[in-house]
Amino acid sequence: MRHEIVIHNLQDIDRAADDFLSLIGDHNIIAFYAAMGAGKTTFTTALCRRLGVREDAVSSPTFAIVNEYKTGNGEPMYHFDFYRVTKISEALDIGFYDYIDSGYLCVIEWPENIEEILPEETLKVSIKVNPDESRTLVWDD
Repeated sequence: MRHEIVIHNLQDIDRAADDFLSLIGDHNIIAFYAAMGAGKTTFTTALCRRLGVREDAVSSPTFAIVNEYKTGNGEPMYHFDFYRVTKISEALDIGFYDYIDSGYLCVIEWPENIEEILPEETLKVSIKVNPDESRTLVWDD
């Protein structure tokens, strides 16, 4: 089934995050495909906020590759940014499989750089920037 969520502006992002969370079902590995500046980290921050992660704890893991957050119910959540990863071995060196096999929510930015090791069950979400600067999230499940 194809899903689409439009994020009209930043004031609308929490509603979109709630809608997204209600539609992803049991998926716990989420890969966001989007151009630079399309809002991957901004939307991930909104997801974290809706899951009870302290907002000041959320940042882009561009240099660290992975950040671990605690959700409001105390569960870990993992946020990956593979923008600077040029070899699959770099993802494996941080224990990528340990994270994704944990059963906890894993949000991945720049999954294109590790496509060959993404599990089949990864929910692949595209974020498109619309002419009016709104964003549309699109995925099939």
